[in-house]
Amino acid sequence: MVAMLNDDQVSSFIDTGFVHLPEAFPRALAEQCRAVVWSDLNASPDAPGSWPNPVATRPDYSCAPFVAAANTPRLHAAYDRLVGPKRWAPKTGLGGFVIRFPGNEPAVLDGWHVDASFPGPQSSFTDYLTWRVNIHSKDRALLMLFLFSDTGDSDAPTRLRVGSHLDVARILEPEGDTGLDARELAGRAERATAHRPLSYATGRAGDVYLCHPFLVHAGQPHRGTEPRFLAQPNLGPAGAPRPAEPGSASPVETAVLRAIRR
Repeated sequence: MVAMLNDDQVSSFIDTGFVHLPEAFPRALAEQCRAVVWSDLNASPDAPGSWPNPVATRPDYSCAPFVAAANTPRLHAAYDRLVGPKRWAPKTGLGGFVIRFPGNEPAVLDGWHVDASFPGPQSSFTDYLTWRVNIHSKDRALLMLFLFSDTGDSDAPTRLRVGSHLDVARILEPEGDTGLDARELAGRAERATAHRPLSYATGRAGDVYLCHPFLVHAGQPHRGTEPRFLAQPNLGPAGAPRPAEPGSASPVETAVLRAIRR
């Protein structure tokens, strides 16, 4: 039997914008995937002098261990519960990796932001900040944080503004289908959510945070001793977005409806 998200976890997701799934994929898979990334970085976990600093990124990985990590029965059950059965697209890779290295140095990704999900008519494929987000969360069903290394308070855990997805929904509603580009939304969302309490994406290798696509989040410098490996893939929707209706809305949609008081 696959452990399903219970009603309390779903209610918390709607209110806070995220749910933490311990042991969402096997720790052994995390170890296999880290080995691949270390090789691609031409670096070694046993040779700190080979480590980039303060951050390294890697593009999408679609080889078998990464695909398996994204598609465990536990995760599929959680996708069904939060997005709706047959309303999300199976993962064929694990998106980009962000590896933070010790040194307490800031990086460009440490600013508060919402991940963009689709290009507009004026968007550039070389400038992600020109991509857009709209009230329907076009092309993004969930934001996901996959922990591929043990991540404590000092290991640059992603910062999460609790409940900020509700404020972002209210920002986006008047903008309609066009939405806002990532740069403008980041500025407005940072101001609108400054009052929100913080939580941190800490846990063990194999844990996953499933987040509302509107959740405001940010990186932070690494003050620990061991590199932190994180994948931040998008869960895509299956088909075109549909208007959310009370009574048939998924938890992702319910949060938006509550925020705009429908």
